[in-house]
Amino acid sequence: MKKAKRKIDVTIEKTDTGYSAYADDLNVFTTAKDITTLHRNVIEGINLIYEETGYFVEEENIRLHLDLKQFFRYYRVLNAKFLASRIGMNPTLLSQYVRGNKRPSSKQTNKIIQGIQSIGKELMDIELLS
Repeated sequence: MKKAKRKIDVTIEKTDTGYSAYADDLNVFTTAKDITTLHRNVIEGINLIYEETGYFVEEENIRLHLDLKQFFRYYRVLNAKFLASRIGMNPTLLSQYVRGNKRPSSKQTNKIIQGIQSIGKELMDIELLS
């Protein structure tokens, strides 16, 4: 079996009982009580579909789509106030986006995404001393 090279878009939504996820182009749908389990379920479901093709997917093949509120619930290690400071955004405004009280414009969304990705790149380059 060969590893698939393409990225697969998966949308995650909050439900009354946990979370649901779907990859429309592959007809994969799943639910779980938490996002970690949901992510595993998605990979398993996609691999069942890919089984006949001779390919398999791993975590890096999956591109998750979730709203800001779900993002900050899942990635609790990232503080919204810290992010707001890093990207030059009013912390109260970002907090309103995170709580779902306001919807960011596409320009604001891009600013938030770029800030998150910048922090991620910094974290990838860190080497801890032992």
